[in-house]
Amino acid sequence: MKRQDKIYIIGHKNPDTDSICSAIAYADIKNRTTQGKKYIPKRAGQLNEETEYVLSRFGVQPPGYVSNIGTQVKDMEIQTNPEADKSISLKNAWDLMQSQGIMTLPVCNEKGTLEGLITISDIAQTYMDTQDSYLLSNARTQYRRIAETIDGVVIEGNEHGYFIKGKVLVCTARPDMMRDYIEEDDMLIVGDREEDHLAAIEENVSCIIVGMGIEVSDTVRNLAREKDIVIIMSPFDTFTIARLINQSIPIRYIMKTDNLVTFNTEDFTDDIQEVIAKKKHHAFPVIDSNGRCIGTISRRNFLDMRRKKVILVDHNERDQAVDNIEKAEILEIIDHHKLGSLETRTPISFRNEPVGCTATILYEIYGDQKLEIPEKIAGLLCSAIISDTLMFRSPTCTLRDKMAAGALALIAGIDIEKHAKDMFKAGSNLKDKAPEEIFYQDYKKFIAEGDISFGVGQISSMDADELVMIKEKLLPFLVNECGKHDISKVYFMLTNIIDETTELIFYGEGSEEMASIAFNKQAENGSFILPGVVSRKKQLIPAMMDAASRMESGF
Repeated sequence: MKRQDKIYIIGHKNPDTDSICSAIAYADIKNRTTQGKKYIPKRAGQLNEETEYVLSRFGVQPPGYVSNIGTQVKDMEIQTNPEADKSISLKNAWDLMQSQGIMTLPVCNEKGTLEGLITISDIAQTYMDTQDSYLLSNARTQYRRIAETIDGVVIEGNEHGYFIKGKVLVCTARPDMMRDYIEEDDMLIVGDREEDHLAAIEENVSCIIVGMGIEVSDTVRNLAREKDIVIIMSPFDTFTIARLINQSIPIRYIMKTDNLVTFNTEDFTDDIQEVIAKKKHHAFPVIDSNGRCIGTISRRNFLDMRRKKVILVDHNERDQAVDNIEKAEILEIIDHHKLGSLETRTPISFRNEPVGCTATILYEIYGDQKLEIPEKIAGLLCSAIISDTLMFRSPTCTLRDKMAAGALALIAGIDIEKHAKDMFKAGSNLKDKAPEEIFYQDYKKFIAEGDISFGVGQISSMDADELVMIKEKLLPFLVNECGKHDISKVYFMLTNIIDETTELIFYGEGSEEMASIAFNKQAENGSFILPGVVSRKKQLIPAMMDAASRMESGF
């Protein structure tokens, strides 16, 4: 499956049971009804105990975690590496880069680990350096690479040996004058005169290169063999050989190995753009999670970058969405909340229903698509409805929710009341949890008129004593959280499922006044007791929004 064919289905931050179970169910629906694409459920936060219990109860693996949906290096068009190790010649590297149309060549070992980089300009600079007669020996050039570069063949000596000492000379003088400038271990480019060949052998050179495809005599070959001198025969003339021979050095000699700028496939493009803008490189190596170099990216890759494709469930607020949602391509939204602040670049499918739970909508989609609901999925969806409607006690609960839950319970083979008690017991087992874990278990940010930002968390429990304990833990934590994430007012709902009552604790400038206006009552001992209030979405948030509007307008 190609990367661009992956579509992520994801709920809101601090996900609840509905958010997780709806993502899993909708992925099942889409994968069964759509060809050529892979739909993957994801989560934008840590699972709470209730959701963990539900997933475990029905034997379903939790969705993978994603904290940021922004575009990553792996979403770009990565130029695949041609195979190149550090032993290949400059000519091999040049030919490879020309055939691939690339300016930068990553050099890797047999395991794919990046060892260096070579660029077209590096090679061109070496071609221009024609005055260094010791370049081939300093670069420890292999004889077979020299032969390859000049289209020659090693006809005598060890082709796997290396030229490691001496200079390269073109023989143009008489044999009696050669002794004045030839030294032991030099490499000599010669023509067809056997006397030159014999003089070179007499001076104990390392290698003789014979041009014009001329075959040397048996005498020359035998003498060269006795002294371990390499003989290379090339079809080119001495001028062409002299012009090409520097291209035979291994790229390890000139490749860059220090302070290489590389990126990981998991890096976010927002984080690397500044680096790319500052560096004047043509391309940058990309390293995968296994430490292997898989290719390169360049500035132009930002122009055709693929945005991640997502479907959102159980929310449509930007502040509740996974980070960098504006960088993703939203394809669909399925939700049961009020219209929020998310914007899309193009029209999308947006199914928003006035029901108590997104899972109810998913149950109906299964029916619309005439799909049989798997037993495990039925258990997840039923659990989500029980959770979101507080076992049908919430004012958000509708007849559609109750009918859906009943049908799903039959498919899953569960007793709703017993299962609900087990779920709520698992979800309210908070005595050993840190205040931060409890606070963020189900916490959302809201923005009212006048850009008044406030946060509301909620814990539902069937144990009144446990709620008292949680309150004592959270009161100091509210003080610490106020002011973070541009939130000036912090509230937390301690909801007793049995009594259908919420105790609302608060902190922040104007927080008491806003709650007092919302519910037309005064705080007692630092909190508001709200009989009959169990729903954040339908009962608390609308009242708070109205109160914020009234405070803003001065009424």
